[in-house]
Amino acid sequence: MSDAAPLFGTDAAPVPPGASAHWFAGAGGLRLRAALFPPAGPARGSVVLSGGRTEPIEKYFEVADELNARGFVVLCHDWRGQGLSQRLLPERLKGHAVGYADVLQDYGDLLATFETRLPKPWLAIGHSMGGALTALALVTGERRFAAAFLTAPMFGIFTPPLPRPVVKVLARALSRIGLGGGLVPGASLAAPPTPFAENVLTHDPRRYARNVEQTSVHPELALGPPTWGWLDFAFAAIRELRQGKGAPKVEIPVVVIAAGDDQLVDNRDLRLITDRFPKGQYVEIAGAHHEILMETDLLRAVFWREFDALAETLL
Repeated sequence: MSDAAPLFGTDAAPVPPGASAHWFAGAGGLRLRAALFPPAGPARGSVVLSGGRTEPIEKYFEVADELNARGFVVLCHDWRGQGLSQRLLPERLKGHAVGYADVLQDYGDLLATFETRLPKPWLAIGHSMGGALTALALVTGERRFAAAFLTAPMFGIFTPPLPRPVVKVLARALSRIGLGGGLVPGASLAAPPTPFAENVLTHDPRRYARNVEQTSVHPELALGPPTWGWLDFAFAAIRELRQGKGAPKVEIPVVVIAAGDDQLVDNRDLRLITDRFPKGQYVEIAGAHHEILMETDLLRAVFWREFDALAETLL
């Protein structure tokens, strides 16, 4: 097994009992972090939990607890370039990426490293960027999962104030001439946290404050705004999913759960790509903001209802 890595707790989000974090090697030998959360009793299966852009493992302690209570082993991880995984630029706060090939290899390396500690069946949960990358893994041949649940997946993104076609061209051009590491217009690494009243992520003030506190107390977990290279990566991943070449071969249920009031990803694209999967199911939570698993209990309950209903048929 890989070497031990740290997990950071706060008063509002302590490290769950029995949790352990580990380093493993991804594409190109990058040092990446993952964590295992075992249930208290016998395991009924496993969930591979993949967060979105900026989200470290620690943000999902509550979700891991809820899955453990349902009898699942949980494997959560930091994507390259964020959390405690190796960053890609000298300025560690820049949210950068270079294509999606290495990221998909990282995901395969993650599964290979921890496979023997993950009892079947396997379920995938991916949020936002993590949802898009989980979907990409499925369409490019990953066949070990019994079902996938994708919350507000990055199947299409809004790009205000510029039109999306203009941003696509700029991201591709700047990346090709070596300027992909620059921040997008208007972004600042020194920007303070968005006040709760102005946030577009969740309606839940307690969970919002908890997540802000995590990166305030442990700034090494923090990640700032995206670069042009990250945008180029995002558009390339979305383009691959929109083409839908591998989707007809994905035989498992793929449940896409959309936020009705999402201001970051475009639900029209979520519907379009969900339809590419033979067993795709689109569920929209009216009034929810983007971070469905960080929402109020009432809104989160829609996700858990869908998860529990399908999981019960697979166990």
